[in-house]
Amino acid sequence: MSELRPPAAPRRHLLAIGDLDSVDVERILETARALAASLDREVKKLPTLRGRIVVNLFYESSTRTLASFELAAKRLSADTMSLRSAGSSVDKGESLKDTALTLAAYDPDVIVIRHPSIGAPQLVARNTDAHIVNAGDGKHQHPTQALLDLYTIHAALGRLEGVHVAVVGDVLHSRVARSLVQALRIVGARSTLVGPPTLIPRGIEALGCEVSTDIATIGDADVIYVLRMQAERMAAGEAFVPSLREYTAEFGVTPERVRPGQVVMHPGPMNRGVEIDPRVADSDVALVADQVRAGLVVRMAVLYDLVVERPASASGTTVDVSGEGEFFPALAGSSHGEVS
Repeated sequence: MSELRPPAAPRRHLLAIGDLDSVDVERILETARALAASLDREVKKLPTLRGRIVVNLFYESSTRTLASFELAAKRLSADTMSLRSAGSSVDKGESLKDTALTLAAYDPDVIVIRHPSIGAPQLVARNTDAHIVNAGDGKHQHPTQALLDLYTIHAALGRLEGVHVAVVGDVLHSRVARSLVQALRIVGARSTLVGPPTLIPRGIEALGCEVSTDIATIGDADVIYVLRMQAERMAAGEAFVPSLREYTAEFGVTPERVRPGQVVMHPGPMNRGVEIDPRVADSDVALVADQVRAGLVVRMAVLYDLVVERPASASGTTVDVSGEGEFFPALAGSSHGEVS
């Protein structure tokens, strides 16, 4: 008589920042800090995900996100495969569902997906057994960007609780802004969205942020977070501002608008001379390069967090992120249920 086995635990995903709680966020950030310390070693590669398969499925252009996920998986010794929609069967009319089913046949452990349609990561999650990471779906969510931004802010200011972040620019089309506002609320920080009324979504205050149409508002913030104008998400002929020159004059982040003690962030790519003055982008107060570096260790931490079973131990203990009994300080203690 065969022995009855309990059903396998459901696969965990990272689909939206709002599905995380403060314990989840702190655990991932602590793991990222542990991994950052491990990368100071002469041999930077860890065997943590050896034998695992990570697929990067990108339907939109990307430099920073795709490169960091590829490198993150490789630094953890996973086998990686990256697919872009251009040059794939998508060009021949293949649906996202059929692409997901094709990839599922290779039994990947993680699929990282970027897609122009809201809800695409959820569709892939329903049609594969892989852990799914949302690398950006339309103007909806970009959870790992929000996590790396929290990591960067904490590294620069030494705290998250009580920090005031002013997000300036095209909020209407920005998944980065939506995820960041939610992430800041989780950690007890304050956010203010600044821009022309045409680029501020109605009702976004429900996410827990403030709204202003006065660029002078950024003077009260600890962090100025600059967004670019996302022309690729605007329909042909749509005009949300009179002209880019007028937008720059009204809302461009210039040296005169940055007070001493503030830091400036930008998720990239930057349109120098439009939303941000080159003198600010290249100054010591700009944390853009820090964000890129944070992207690697935070995405390593996310892959580790999803794939490796976490011990149910108390805060402040250590976890093995090396796979070889080499322990680093990190926060453990949340449940083994769904992350999102």
